[in-house]
Amino acid sequence: MYIVREIFYLQFGRYKDAKVLIDEAMKGGLMPQTTGNRVLTDFTGESYRLIFESSYATLADFEKELAKDMGAANWKEWYEKFKALVRHSEREILKQIS
Repeated sequence: MYIVREIFYLQFGRYKDAKVLIDEAMKGGLMPQTTGNRVLTDFTGESYRLIFESSYATLADFEKELAKDMGAANWKEWYEKFKALVRHSEREILKQIS
């Protein structure tokens, strides 16, 4: 099992705007539809982070889902709006061992 975390560091004061877009993406089916999906925000540490966490049986499953999601026209439009709120981002891919 692999856990993928997409971590977005938001611009100061833009959390509410980002939350509106996240809600829009969830309702529109723009987020991966895999088991164990979660959207998290920071409670401690560097502020104004949004973390999208998903689980996949294989890395090939992750790549397939990523290509499908990023290829959708409505996703590209949504992501352009979301990108404007982000300072920078990073991706973690973790392998669950127990």
